[in-house]
Amino acid sequence: AQQFVAGRQADIDFVALAQEQGASCVQVVSIRGGRNLGQRSYFPSQAEGREAPEVMEAFLGQYYQQRLPPAQVVISQAPQGLPLFEAAFSEQSGRRVAIQAHPRGERRKMLGLAAGNARQALHMRLASKANMAAQFEALQTVLNLDETPGTVECFDISHTAGNQTVGACVVFDDNGPVKSRYRRYNLKGIEPGDDYAAMRQVLSRRYARVQAEEGTLPDLIMVDGGKGQLSQAEEVLAEHSLAGIPLVAVAKGRARRAGEEEWITTSPRRALHPGPESPASHLVQQIRDEAHRFAITGHRGRRQKAATKSTLERIPGIGPRRRRALLNHFGGLQGVNKAGIEELSSVPGISRVLATEIFRALH
Repeated sequence: AQQFVAGRQADIDFVALAQEQGASCVQVVSIRGGRNLGQRSYFPSQAEGREAPEVMEAFLGQYYQQRLPPAQVVISQAPQGLPLFEAAFSEQSGRRVAIQAHPRGERRKMLGLAAGNARQALHMRLASKANMAAQFEALQTVLNLDETPGTVECFDISHTAGNQTVGACVVFDDNGPVKSRYRRYNLKGIEPGDDYAAMRQVLSRRYARVQAEEGTLPDLIMVDGGKGQLSQAEEVLAEHSLAGIPLVAVAKGRARRAGEEEWITTSPRRALHPGPESPASHLVQQIRDEAHRFAITGHRGRRQKAATKSTLERIPGIGPRRRRALLNHFGGLQGVNKAGIEELSSVPGISRVLATEIFRALH
């Protein structure tokens, strides 16, 4: 709730860049109507070896591509094309946009605070990266791998009593999660509760697609489960000529406490117990927990969709045509669920009486 002393109507973005050890962090502080709306750190992925003005130029072009720039943008480094940016931003927003690289007074102080936060965020990022790298090295040691794995893919299955089964794959490298490579799979044609068949299907679909598109293969594959899931994974990898990729299953230990899991490896088949103090164990917990979270999120969405869909189908007077009209009008099941009686009755073919029945059935 901090106020920025620049007039009650001030709309300003402060954009500060920090660089260290080849990495960059851009901190953006947004002021709207004289009020500080908060700040956010960005870490450009292709900035290594680039000079500060070049990074700032690339960031400004991408950051304001999908958002309207405010009347004033205060930056810590001036790109070469500063007048071009001002002209482009002014045309985009329909008003004059001024970009200032050497502010004074209160703006200079605010930019300095943003720059300090950028440096702090960058230091934390570098420390986290160093810690992650150490964990990957520890993982190599525990699993006795020839090289430190560059990427790890982990698979998990989520369902409720065998229904709406969802498989999930998350990807980690030495920088942490690679969310652009995450994938979910709605699994069909398997017996309810057959986790082995579910694991086989999600692995088959994943690596058939990767091979067909000549995608990137991981250096290590993890599956959540025990010997049964591991055997399914072994068979799938052999079918796709990927048996050379190291494979490990992570099973809950007898005490079922975090850090006391049992790791089961292949080639040779053996059980490992790194323990809660091992950096490798911390890494595996993080990856497995992320896979579990990602799978559960997908499963809950599918379960909610199925529940709402079946509820609509059970309402007398709602056939395929009216159900389709409702879904199209509100943009999906979630929109229908949020609509009131007046909104529901505005849909063609839905009377107020029927809208009342729909609302009562959903709530």
